[in-house]
This record gives sequence, structure tokens and C-alpha cells, in this order.
Amino acid sequence: MQSLDVLIKGRGAVGSSLALSLAAQGLSVGMAGVPEAARADDVRTYALNAASVALLSELKVWDGLPADAICPVYDMVVCGDAAVGQPAGRLSFSAWQQGVRELAVIVDAAALDAQLAAALRFSPHIRNVDADAPAALTALCEGRESAARAALGVEFRPKAYGHRALATRLVADQPHQGIARQWFGTGGEVLALLPFEQPCPARSYGLVWSCADERAQALLAMDEADFERELNAATAGAVGLLKLGGKRATWPLALARAGVVSGPGWALLGDAAHLVHPLAGQGLNLGLADVAALTRVIATREPWRPLGDERLLRRYARARLAPTLAMGELTDMLQRLFAHPSPAAQGLRNRGLDALNQLAPVKRWLTQRALGL
Repeated sequence: MQSLDVLIKGRGAVGSSLALSLAAQGLSVGMAGVPEAARADDVRTYALNAASVALLSELKVWDGLPADAICPVYDMVVCGDAAVGQPAGRLSFSAWQQGVRELAVIVDAAALDAQLAAALRFSPHIRNVDADAPAALTALCEGRESAARAALGVEFRPKAYGHRALATRLVADQPHQGIARQWFGTGGEVLALLPFEQPCPARSYGLVWSCADERAQALLAMDEADFERELNAATAGAVGLLKLGGKRATWPLALARAGVVSGPGWALLGDAAHLVHPLAGQGLNLGLADVAALTRVIATREPWRPLGDERLLRRYARARLAPTLAMGELTDMLQRLFAHPSPAAQGLRNRGLDALNQLAPVKRWLTQRALGL
């Protein structure tokens, strides 16, 4: 078999985007494994920042998404977990105040995966190959359970939070107005409502509810009426009356970072390289930033340097070290802060949200980091 320039293991959004990015440089790219069929019951949504949208636009993927598969976020409201009788801390962000078009864009995961798959089929430089196809560089984008990463002996020890994320689609009796909302609760519980257009335009949300394993399993097992009752109690009518608009799904949460993310002839990207808590909605954004960094390193390499050169791939590792480490530490710190049960910590974090809400320069800095700018 003719050797490939790059072999990509993993057909998710990160692996597919990397294949398209490298193929655009004229490199021959092989995708290992069998393409997965689209799932009609996929309730996941992605919160994409400006840098991720720009990358997908360059790949000619973004403009092909259906209109109802994307929804801009113009404002975000974060509420704390004040004790009974005490005002909850509040932090708000506005795209208008920050001088940006939108804070993020919520995207239907299934629609994005389908659009990426269509783009792969039409790329003349990409073909389906066996997992052992020879290549100058192998990119591992297989996710948190990457078998190829394990085979390399790379250390990857997830720190389990003892929490699960529960996701589904919701429909409200009031328009969402492009406002994302997040509530921190006791024990590190985090409930996020992401404005969306499916199943009902202008009144839908993607739900990501992170809570202790036992509570997540209980919420999953509830009938629709009981679940909606719990949900509406947690949101206290802030968005009107919420009803289920899709199936419920859960997955475990953990913090992890690979001991090394590159070596001679290989590199790790996405969840194969790092896991973060979803409270900041940055998981896929970090993976697509990996794609942009590796693509840039390859595009600017010396003409004589091979794709799998260890020193070349160290440039990618160095470029991604600080951003991924910082996001992992930030989300972990916030999760631990809001999980602390003491009244003193509760008062401190709620006063902290209120204080931060008054610091416009800090809010602008946080917005720029979240946008990937």
C-alpha cells in the first residue's frame, strides 16, 4: 500500500476537522475505521467560540449547516448558590457590552457531524484505510478511551469527579432571546441552559446538567412529569415553564491530561489529549484549537523536515500546553469551589460572582479567552 502522509484515528468532529485541514494543504490523509451512521436520538449540543467557527468556516463546513442547527448566544447569566434567605451571586456577560457579535454559537452535534462527514466524502485527498496503514504521521483523535494512546504507553489517569452530565432538549413557553443561563448548586451541581432552535424555533434549549452520579441516575430514571418538576424547581421559572423535547443521556465527568501529547510520528488531539469539566463549554473548542495548532505547525515546517519529526511535533505540544492546562485548572478550580459545603465558602463564592460582575476589564479579558481570540 502506498504510504500516507497522515493517518487519523478517530472520526469525531476533531478527527474530521483535522483531516479536512491537512487535506487542504495537499497532504494525503487516511481515516481509519468505519464511518459511524448518524444517530437520530443524538441530543448533544456544542457551544463553539469564534475561533472554532472561523476554523469550520475555512473548511467550508460552517455555511452548509441547516439554519435551525445553529443559534447565537448574545447574553449569558450565571447564578450562584446562596443559602436560603440570602441573595445569590450573579455574573452576566453581554455580546454588545463586550463589542463582539455573539458570545458563542450553539450547534447541533448531529448536524455538525453530518456536515463534516459530507465534506470528507468530497475531498480528493482523503480516503478510508485500515488502522495499520503506514503513514509519516499518525494523529490520535479517538477520544478519552483511546486504545492507540494506551498502546503507546502514554500516561492518562482521569480524576473522576463522581459526577455525570445529563443532556437533553427542552422546550419553554417563553422565547429564549439568545440568552444562555447557568446555575451553580450545592455539591458542585451545575445546570446550563443553552438557547437553541430545535425542536421548537426560538423556544428551545440544550440542557447540560452536571450532578453527583446518584442524582444523575435518578434524574435519568424519572418519568417525564417528575423530571420536568425537578427541572422547573431548579430553574425557578427564570425561563418560563420547561418541558422535555428529547431523550435523556448521561456520561461520566473527569479531569485528565496526557503525560505527553506528541512523540516520533504521532500526536494526540482532543479528548485523547485532555478532558475538562463541561461547566465552561470548552471541550470541543480545545479540540478544534488542537487542530488549528497542528495544522499551523505542519504548514510552516521547514521543507526538509518530515511530518513525523519529533522536534516538529514538539512545537505543537508547546503551543497547546498552556491553553489546555489553564482551562483544565480553571474549570477544576470552579468545580471544587462550588462543591465546597462550608457556609463560609458559599458566601465567598457568591460575593465573588457579584464582585467580578462589576469588573468590566476582567470580564472583557475572560470573554476574549472564551472566544479563543
